[in-house]
Amino acid sequence: MNLLVLGVNYHTAPVAVRERLAFTPAEVPTALAMLSAEHGVSEAAIVSTCNRTELYCNTREPQQVLAWLASTRGHRIEDIEPHLYLLNGGDAASHAFRVASGLDSMVLGETQILGQLKDAERFAREAGTMGVLLNGVFQRAFSVAKEVRTQTRIGAASVSMAAASVRLAERLFPSVASCKVLFIGAGEMIDLCATHFHARGPKQITVANRTIERGEILAQKFGGEAILLSDLPSRLAEFDIVVTSTAAPLPIVGKGMVERALKERKHRPIFMVDLAVPRDVEEEVGNLSDIYLYTVDDLAEVVRQGQESRASEVESAEAIISERVGDFHRWVASRALVPTIRDLKDYADRIARHELEKAQKKLAAGENAEAVLAEFSRQMANKFMHAPLAALNNVLPEEQENTLATVRRLYRLHE
Repeated sequence: MNLLVLGVNYHTAPVAVRERLAFTPAEVPTALAMLSAEHGVSEAAIVSTCNRTELYCNTREPQQVLAWLASTRGHRIEDIEPHLYLLNGGDAASHAFRVASGLDSMVLGETQILGQLKDAERFAREAGTMGVLLNGVFQRAFSVAKEVRTQTRIGAASVSMAAASVRLAERLFPSVASCKVLFIGAGEMIDLCATHFHARGPKQITVANRTIERGEILAQKFGGEAILLSDLPSRLAEFDIVVTSTAAPLPIVGKGMVERALKERKHRPIFMVDLAVPRDVEEEVGNLSDIYLYTVDDLAEVVRQGQESRASEVESAEAIISERVGDFHRWVASRALVPTIRDLKDYADRIARHELEKAQKKLAAGENAEAVLAEFSRQMANKFMHAPLAALNNVLPEEQENTLATVRRLYRLHE
């Protein structure tokens, strides 16, 4: 078993690169089937969020996985390789544990990534690409994340992306209470953002979504209204603040749509936060006057403020992870012993079964039971000891010391 993690995240690549390597939820099942069909790849899972795309595999062919990622995303290897990280074994396990615990997140200690990892595990399990190794990694990652959050205060007072969005909006507008806010999408991130903005008492909250039913559920939660994405061109001009996070593969807010909205608003400014990867808002929109557009990368500095004070909590969390990586190493090593343990048990079972059949036949023939049991016991001992005794008698002189020490340890032959 060989654990490999190949990925890109906000540390190694800007959003313009990450969005080209991202997988939408609809793409993941097919992608998993294709990846696991690659030569040398026996297990696979895909984690794809706004901040990272990572492939978790059981493989000894890292270049095969790299070539697959480049091919399926439509890029040359040399174009994406500078942005990628490739981790093996214990380093890969440590990375998975840090990700699950929120230590590798833009928002230190955030909990959303844990749910995203659980989604990745579920997708892989349903696709049939989750085997013994990856199941062991993911289940341990979930356990480590719980331990870190229980034993440290790593997530205390963390500045979330949603809170950062509110902070930035309040730099542009005197008060969110005087603004009309539009949320595009109805997923977990939008729900979180809507909760933060709703706490500021905005003048109006509207949710735009592909399906009106799901949009209405979220809008009702905050006393707002729901509209369809198709209504955006005619309604965009109404809103002072726009927050978007969908799984759309292409931008849904274009430059032309925004230009028309600004003209209708007589160039009153619009504050936009695009939390989607791939991006929901065309990059050129950020060049328009009176538009203040922020992506997930633009929020990085805001969410880092105040995190230095939790350095001791990070240290405690890293210590827990280091210990659990050691446990993972021991578990992987024990899995390597399984075939030999199974063969040894089968060998013993065959001897016992054969000698038992011989004893039963003698008893059925009326032979003395005490004599049959004595012979049964002697034959069992002889058969079990034949292989190790033969090995000792044939051991080479230079191997004798190590072999004797191993045999004495296995059979507990203490001095």
